[in-house]
Amino acid sequence: MADATQAIGILQFALDAVVQQQQVIANNIANQDTAGFQANQVTFESSLAQALGSGGPANVQVSPEGLPSGVNGNNVSISTEMTLMVKNNLENQTVDNALSGQFTILADALSA
Repeated sequence: MADATQAIGILQFALDAVVQQQQVIANNIANQDTAGFQANQVTFESSLAQALGSGGPANVQVSPEGLPSGVNGNNVSISTEMTLMVKNNLENQTVDNALSGQFTILADALSA
């Protein structure tokens, strides 16, 4: 049962990170015409992998995307953001499917 609880905790962290990533992407898109706005990105995958390997904590980092700025100082690229949104949606579906699987396993164990 501890393994299932640990897996659910890890998946909850991943789901929270994917949701935060979606919020950052939406904010970037909303500010595509704001002069001086710099697009951000969320990273958590390497921290999660490191935490799984060492047993330490994982964290989510929000940092600038680092794309070149246009004439108005804005660096939002709609094509980049749409690509990130598709990737994020796939990550969300993957985590959701994994969580559903864990809850199915728990439900089966409790009903046995």
